[in-house]
Amino acid sequence: MKNVKKLPPRNKVKPADTWDLGSLFPHDDAWEEAFSIWEKRIEGYAAFQGKLAVSAKILAACLKFDEELDLAAERLGTYAFLKTAEDTGESKYQRMQGRFMHAASQSSQAASFIRPEVLAIPAAKMKEFLSAKELSHYRLLLTRLLRFKPHTLGKKEENLLAMQTEMSQAASQIFRQLTDADFRFGTIRNDRGEQIELTHASFSSLLHSPKRSVRKTAFHQYYREFADHEHGLASALAGSMQRDIYYAKARNYESALEAALFPDQMPVQVYDNLIESVHRHLPAVYRYYDVRRRKMKLKDIHHYDTYVPILADLQKRHNWNQAVSLVLEALQPLGSAYCGELEKGLTAARWCDRYENRGKQSGAFSCGSFLGEPYILMNYQPDVLDHVFTLAHEAGHSMHSRLSAKNRPFIYYDYAIFVAEVASTFNEQLLSNHLLKKANDNAERAFLVNRQIDAIRGTLIRQTMFAEFEKLAHASAESGEPLTLDKFKEIYRGLLKLYFGPEFALDDELSLECLRIPHFYRAFYVYKYATGISAAMALADRVLSGGPRELADYLHFLQGGCSRDPLDLLRAAGVDMEQPAAVETALKEFGRLVDELNGLI
Repeated sequence: MKNVKKLPPRNKVKPADTWDLGSLFPHDDAWEEAFSIWEKRIEGYAAFQGKLAVSAKILAACLKFDEELDLAAERLGTYAFLKTAEDTGESKYQRMQGRFMHAASQSSQAASFIRPEVLAIPAAKMKEFLSAKELSHYRLLLTRLLRFKPHTLGKKEENLLAMQTEMSQAASQIFRQLTDADFRFGTIRNDRGEQIELTHASFSSLLHSPKRSVRKTAFHQYYREFADHEHGLASALAGSMQRDIYYAKARNYESALEAALFPDQMPVQVYDNLIESVHRHLPAVYRYYDVRRRKMKLKDIHHYDTYVPILADLQKRHNWNQAVSLVLEALQPLGSAYCGELEKGLTAARWCDRYENRGKQSGAFSCGSFLGEPYILMNYQPDVLDHVFTLAHEAGHSMHSRLSAKNRPFIYYDYAIFVAEVASTFNEQLLSNHLLKKANDNAERAFLVNRQIDAIRGTLIRQTMFAEFEKLAHASAESGEPLTLDKFKEIYRGLLKLYFGPEFALDDELSLECLRIPHFYRAFYVYKYATGISAAMALADRVLSGGPRELADYLHFLQGGCSRDPLDLLRAAGVDMEQPAAVETALKEFGRLVDELNGLI
């Protein structure tokens, strides 16, 4: 089959299409040298053990040492992770990542005395320490640390938990190795008649095909590989969730969900309110699927019919340079400084690894660090408009990292994920707004309205379904119910019926979707996409309809890092996520767009 289009190996990819990791390390040997120095410094923690309550000066020296080692570790870990992502089957970088994780575990063990010792300092003395000049830089850090007193164990127990760092990553590593390195989905003929390799990235492209036979074949062929490994994947997912429950119990949290929300001071009610709000608006979702079915002239609608634009013939192709130009045009409301920095990053500075190669990690991500460039991994497909939006999304993350690193010290630059998803989906909102303004006629507007509906559906409604799955699955295990393959499928099938509605044709394979979502292996992340798009829609409207003050508020938010708690950062930017208003407004906008689409086509 010599005419089959296959993915190139990593060493055949043009350097201009790859990221330049030189801001981290110029080459692997430089990494090895820095790793050796860092690894030897880990033993330096011992000099502080048992002495943190002696004086503010000693505590400050220990925290400074810890900060220096964390900074070095972030740089080393980021490089190793990105090299592994280039080709997940490359044993050299698997070993590099493994060595780093082993040393990071040793570092965690060596530093595990810090939290319990700090929390054992009597309240009166700690109050005195907090007012000392030597600790002024660490005052916020210590104040936050004191919140964890009820959830911190003794020195021996903390050391034992630190020793488990590598082991606790096993489930997600198994999932990644299986799905990115080992899975083979075969070949398939696309709508242009070309025989291509079916991969994670091409699957996304094929689901956007105007030919239903192509979409249907791709769907069933793709999920056949997951069905062949369903028991192993279910075991890995169960192991990941049991890990979450174990750590929550060990640290005296009422549930894994509460443990995940605690660091951000996020009330459980925010999570529950999100699910309840989406449930109330599901009739609008059902109405959309019926509009889609009718306009596509389908007897019944399947999951593989929900990604292709209804007006598929209006789908436009954007090569990489065109995508970059379009994104930069859309982001002009953020100012010349923002756009100038981003333009340089996406072109000359080579922040982005652009295209798929064999073994490359699937999907897309931004990976910022304090000392290095804020890198972006893409598996860009020129014929998928959603990939242009993905570029805008990841660029939002990267600029958030860049601005926070420029304006905050290392210990306060790394923003919480809850606010990270605001920065990324904000950029998507600006891109959508820009394209709608440029629409030449009702057909093009309908195409873009359809895309905006699908963005809200995919980010707010679908991610809420994922969040509810995580909540129900963890709660099931916490009640003593084993997390078997059948249990996962039962929970997920019930949610599919609820979120897609009674008239939607659910293929049996779709119940296996719960085994292939990478975020399920880092639980209670996905709800932040849903809250993020709700906040982003509110803030984008505020910036676009406002003036210099509204823009300054938003840019200040991007510069904030973790200098304030997530909810406080968002309140200062102009939206209060403890109230349901932003989510409700976004869902009402979804319903309005469905009605507009129905009228346009």
